[in-house]
Amino acid sequence: MNTSLLLQLLVNGVIVGMLYGIVAMCFVLIYKSTQVVNFAQGEFVVLGAWVCLSLVVSLGLPFWLAFIFSLVFMMIFGILVQVILLRPLVGEPVISVIMATIGLSIFMQATMNWIFGNNAVRFPQVFDQATVSIGGLNVETAYLMSLVLSLVVMGLFFWFFQYSRWGLAMRATAWNQQIAQSLGISVGRVFAMAWAISAVVSGIAGVVIGLVSAVSNSLAIIGIKVFPAVIVGGLDSIVGAIIGGLTIGILENLAEFVDGQYLHVGNMYSVAPFYVLLIILMIKPYGLFGTPDIERV
Repeated sequence: MNTSLLLQLLVNGVIVGMLYGIVAMCFVLIYKSTQVVNFAQGEFVVLGAWVCLSLVVSLGLPFWLAFIFSLVFMMIFGILVQVILLRPLVGEPVISVIMATIGLSIFMQATMNWIFGNNAVRFPQVFDQATVSIGGLNVETAYLMSLVLSLVVMGLFFWFFQYSRWGLAMRATAWNQQIAQSLGISVGRVFAMAWAISAVVSGIAGVVIGLVSAVSNSLAIIGIKVFPAVIVGGLDSIVGAIIGGLTIGILENLAEFVDGQYLHVGNMYSVAPFYVLLIILMIKPYGLFGTPDIERV
């Protein structure tokens, strides 16, 4: 057994899994607040990466300044999506809102293809060192940035939901919208904030992924790759999203190791998480930390 390769892949799996976790939290945040699954989440990730890259390349801004501006842009974009596209659908059947997010996904794909093209573009050199040696393992600097940002985002999520006024309002809205509104909470503002936070966190993920590989519209596939993490953890659990993301990230890399060293089947990296998803759903239909929906018949 190639132990060093296995250890390297496990470290990469944990770091990538943390990134999957914060994208999965975006799914959960939208679902808990609005009871809607955002099928355009992958396009949000790509848009954040393209905006940051454009600011760096076209305007010549320093990376960190462009990064901050791109997050501000994503926040405004998320609010506009909720206000213009989704707020008029309040009270409509859930399937109508879901179809609206699918239509948004197609529209964003076409628009980004038109504006940015289909070619993959790399960020200019951002870090002085491309890799860092930790305990004999070479870890990409962008991955370390991803790990730090993921931990910061998770810490901010915890503080926001536990102690901030708007976080408590969002939790109340997720529990029961009518009761929250009767207590004076602006449900519309809560929805807008949920979409803004989701867009900002997606932008962070997009920039980090773009630094590691390259920026292209194919990065939108992360929305599909993260979905098993959301289902495994539970569609309404923030903690479940984090654990689900870590689980999928580690499983992907373990599948790559086993396939490369022993099975030689090919493409196990992509399909292994979905096998695990099916197994977990057969045992726990609501995910590891999801709340069972029990109704009187």
